[in-house]
Amino acid sequence: MIVTGGAGFIGANFVRLALAETEARVVVFDKLTYAGNLLSLADVQSHPRFVFVRGDIADRDAVRRLFAEHRPRSIVNFAAESHVDRSIDAPGEFLRTNTHGTFELLEAARAQHAAASAREREHFRFLHVSTDEVYGTLGPTGRFTETTPYAPNSPYSASKAAADHLVRAYHHTYGLPTLVTNCSNNYGPFQFPEKLIPLTLLNAIDGRDLPIYGDGGNVRDWLFVEDHCDGILRALEEGQPGDKYNLGGHGERTNLQVIDFLLELLEQELPARDNAALRARGCGAYGSLKTFVTDRPGHDRRYAIDPSKSESDLRWRPRHTLEEGFRRTVRWYLDNRDWCEAVQSGTYQRERLGLGESRPVP
Repeated sequence: MIVTGGAGFIGANFVRLALAETEARVVVFDKLTYAGNLLSLADVQSHPRFVFVRGDIADRDAVRRLFAEHRPRSIVNFAAESHVDRSIDAPGEFLRTNTHGTFELLEAARAQHAAASAREREHFRFLHVSTDEVYGTLGPTGRFTETTPYAPNSPYSASKAAADHLVRAYHHTYGLPTLVTNCSNNYGPFQFPEKLIPLTLLNAIDGRDLPIYGDGGNVRDWLFVEDHCDGILRALEEGQPGDKYNLGGHGERTNLQVIDFLLELLEQELPARDNAALRARGCGAYGSLKTFVTDRPGHDRRYAIDPSKSESDLRWRPRHTLEEGFRRTVRWYLDNRDWCEAVQSGTYQRERLGLGESRPVP
């Protein structure tokens, strides 16, 4: 099994699951950009079925060498630039990695599949991990299904939508046994501190402002990362080639609700009165750090996934309630400050991104 982007947030969690619940040899292929770090795989690097190869999915020669050496039975593609704010500032890298990189993987997989024996082709799978953001934005009602038309509204979601279409096309044109999963917002251990939940937690711990875009009313459907990884593994093992599966957590909350809930849990673990950084700023409560800022350009108002197809066809359901998942996440970030400090790039200090100002992606 090749897992691209396996040193990133969701990929690293999936690698642990695959090593624990399958007999597969897991080959992680990762460029190790700012959001991918081998520290996220430190506990499995000595596993006898773990292999790491550094490389870029958009590098044709590197991808061809990878397939020639390891001849995978399956490919799970997590590799992506994924932060919407960064895509607003520097869209080119998103197109290169998310779209062209997926194309290079598909071409290598197509070549191997075409040359394989009938038995090898029968068991071969290419699973592409995508996002609910390709569907665009919802009004106050309704949920995304697998047949919802695509309507991406950011450079990030457009680059992922293009990749999804390529994966579908390679199944219908070349007979490549592909699968696509579209997930709602993930949270949990090993998430880079630019995303809402780790950014909120780490800023609160450090007594820094908690930026809230617009009115804080944008709605996301939250899914604990371990539950998402379980759904991906189910799709890989039981999914119908050529099909797609939505994976959602039944966890709709506004951004403001998420932040308030996190601060409530943080207060239980690290009371504001015991937080020296908060006291130094003259604040008596975490809530006083909340700061409303200019909204993200083109900010989608609401996402919500209907996972009923995955629940019926894959026999999958998320196992963590939102409270259980959030509580575990708060505790993990409190217990792993060394990881948080080590993975943050020197060019990123939790500042605001996504205002349309051109900047390089580190």
